[in-house]
Amino acid sequence: MRITKVYTRGGDKGGTTLVGGRKVRKDDLRIESYGTVDELSATIGMVRAELVRADVAAAEAQLLDGQLAEIQHDLFNLGADLATRVEDRWEGMRVVEPTDTKRLETEIDTMNEVLEPLSDFILPGGGPVGATLHLARTVCRRAERVTVSLSDQEDIGGEPVTFLNRLSDWLFVASRWIARSAGEREVLWARDR
Repeated sequence: MRITKVYTRGGDKGGTTLVGGRKVRKDDLRIESYGTVDELSATIGMVRAELVRADVAAAEAQLLDGQLAEIQHDLFNLGADLATRVEDRWEGMRVVEPTDTKRLETEIDTMNEVLEPLSDFILPGGGPVGATLHLARTVCRRAERVTVSLSDQEDIGGEPVTFLNRLSDWLFVASRWIARSAGEREVLWARDR
């Protein structure tokens, strides 16, 4: 693919074209779904930018950055998948698969091994990287909700909702893991306030 011109004027009246040629409005749930996935990827880009400045051991920063980079690639695959109706997919098209979700679960388990169990909810924070991971988690949950709504209207294949659900868990645990690595304090929710 070679992009030589950024603007096409094709969407100036509120419409766009899905992969496969079907024309839809820009407020279509499918567009909202992959647009929110794109927003999530941009938010993860912010996490990675914060990670460069964080006071975290180089090995831990490098590990987390590599995992986040892989997740951004997953999200581009997911966005392309959501931009393509199931009947318009092509052979060999890369979509998120159960192996991608399983990878997230394995990484969650590894990070969780060094974390103290929670006795209550925590407030989003944990330093700049942790807080930005919490922001990404909330965007991920919104992407999941929109994708669930889309899946109620039409077939989107088997893994997008599961992947987004697990990714939001991953982002939560990663925020705790990096806060611990940076020596940042987690604040428990004070129920009586």
